[in-house]
Amino acid sequence: MMTICFHNRVGRLIAQAMLSCAILPAFAETPAQSDIVALTAGMYVIQAEVASSPAQRAQGLMHREKMAPNNGMVFVFNQPAEVCMWMKNTPLPLSVAFIDDQSKVVNIEDMQPLSLESHCAKSQVRYALEMNLGWFKQKNIKPGFLIKGLPSAAK
Repeated sequence: MMTICFHNRVGRLIAQAMLSCAILPAFAETPAQSDIVALTAGMYVIQAEVASSPAQRAQGLMHREKMAPNNGMVFVFNQPAEVCMWMKNTPLPLSVAFIDDQSKVVNIEDMQPLSLESHCAKSQVRYALEMNLGWFKQKNIKPGFLIKGLPSAAK
């Protein structure tokens, strides 16, 4: 172990900054473990991870290689907003349903892996539900369809 002594204020500040940079990655905040909710889309039950905090929404399904057939992630926003999604660092092909405050699907977009292309809601929404690519089409879920069991937004 090496000890470095600094006798002036600037030197101490530099040393503190260097030490902070060295140990911060080990203590960097990681997104909290997501809750799981059971959503229903007609007769289909979805086990959805909840992404409601900014950190959880930013992480999303990044770096996931696979997801069970009826699993997904629901992004919860505090108030209706213009929402767009992208697939940066997400190798898993997904479809996203944008859902309004009344739990109605507004539109559904297919998203290709690792793409920076934006996929946006056609109006303000409260939720975005990501599922495996083609899931909504396979289940004949279209705009206007109700998704039940959506979690409340934190206010």
